[in-house]
Amino acid sequence: MTDPLQAAEAVTAISPTLYWLATGIFVLAYAVIVSEKVHKTKVALMGAALMIVLKILTQNEAFHSEEFGIDYNVIFLLISMMVIINIMAKTGVFQWAAIRTAKAAKGKPFTIMALFAVITAVASAFLDNVTTVLLLAPVTLLIADELDVDPVPYLLAEALASNIGGSATLIGDPPNIMIASKANYSFMDFISNLAPVIIIVMIAFVVMLKIFFGRRLTVTEERRLRVMAMDESTLIKDPVLMKKSLFVMACVILGFTVHGALHLEPATIALTGAALLLLISGEPPHHILAEVEWTTLFFFMGLFIIVGGVVKVGLIKDLSQVVIAITHPTQDSMAATTFVILWFSAIASAIVDNIPFVATMNPLILDMANTVFHQGAQSSAALPVETLHHDVLEPVWWSLALGACLGGNGTPIGASANVIVVGMAEKAGRPISFAKFMAYGIPVMLMTLVISTVYLYLRYYVLHWY
Repeated sequence: MTDPLQAAEAVTAISPTLYWLATGIFVLAYAVIVSEKVHKTKVALMGAALMIVLKILTQNEAFHSEEFGIDYNVIFLLISMMVIINIMAKTGVFQWAAIRTAKAAKGKPFTIMALFAVITAVASAFLDNVTTVLLLAPVTLLIADELDVDPVPYLLAEALASNIGGSATLIGDPPNIMIASKANYSFMDFISNLAPVIIIVMIAFVVMLKIFFGRRLTVTEERRLRVMAMDESTLIKDPVLMKKSLFVMACVILGFTVHGALHLEPATIALTGAALLLLISGEPPHHILAEVEWTTLFFFMGLFIIVGGVVKVGLIKDLSQVVIAITHPTQDSMAATTFVILWFSAIASAIVDNIPFVATMNPLILDMANTVFHQGAQSSAALPVETLHHDVLEPVWWSLALGACLGGNGTPIGASANVIVVGMAEKAGRPISFAKFMAYGIPVMLMTLVISTVYLYLRYYVLHWY
């Protein structure tokens, strides 16, 4: 582990050449990722390799430093949850739930849309939004075909709902996992601070769906009865494995809620659950592990090293000074910082994938906190919990989480779930254009940001409810 004093000395000793080399790699990597001309994982790994080869970071710093290197809490939490979900998906339980929902709605098209949106949001909070849309989109296409209605409104609703629901918990969206790891927040911290506003946002979102699509969704009685006649029990492929999977998932979620009392990180809880389910499921591990999204995981690892490089050379410290100069945060108030970060994060995340954005913002906020509370005397990567959870700083973390997750709804490239849904719609012969997605995504994004602004202001600056 890097000694904080050595880390501080390393930053001051960085040459201008290394500073601009690191900055150039960082900016170029972002530009290529946004352009989508080269796969983002290739870009991240190449950028990481350059950071090490050019000696901006040592290999030890890249792979072992908490300040500059890979965040293994994030990596192993993602791997473990992917393993659990991959095993659960083989049981058919997600498809079963979708058909049950359509029948509970009595085959009425808008009621189905509203219920699917709510289920997507809830599932995204406890699984992850990409997995949720991957499982529900094919069933949505099936039901839309049976009803003879346009599937695009349903797919749009699910993509937008997945990003809203994923905002509510630590494990719902990768940016939240990254924030939790750096800010040392627990699963229940996310629930207590973000779930209330997400519930309000979801109610408003369903109302917006009614305004957008309510009059367009009509079906014949014959089509409605066809959905009611579907037999969802045939979708359960392995009832025994389903029970085992649900038991392990329940234990993992319970573990998340009490991990602070257990003195275990969420990654450890999830890894234990994944190992247990692999053991009792009887599934061949090479099949399950082959389905893990390794490209996403290596993207994360490369990204952590790239961001670590610009942290080491001092670029993030310079950017943090700009934020301080604009918003004037003090130990008594960071209200301006909170609202600037909320809206800036949302707009940036609509343009750039929210994962690299949060990877950059995390160290920026840590450096700003170090400057405001410790006059820069501490290591930004080793700030005491009292600073990280200071009443004045807390709203800044929650504004970053809300802005990054909800801002992803603005464009089809703002979040991974959006990209998945657009791709599946095109494959089904019902393409969703960039402009069409934005026509619905931007109003939803703005609505969620306005509600979040009011919520943050009332909760933390009027009621002072921390």
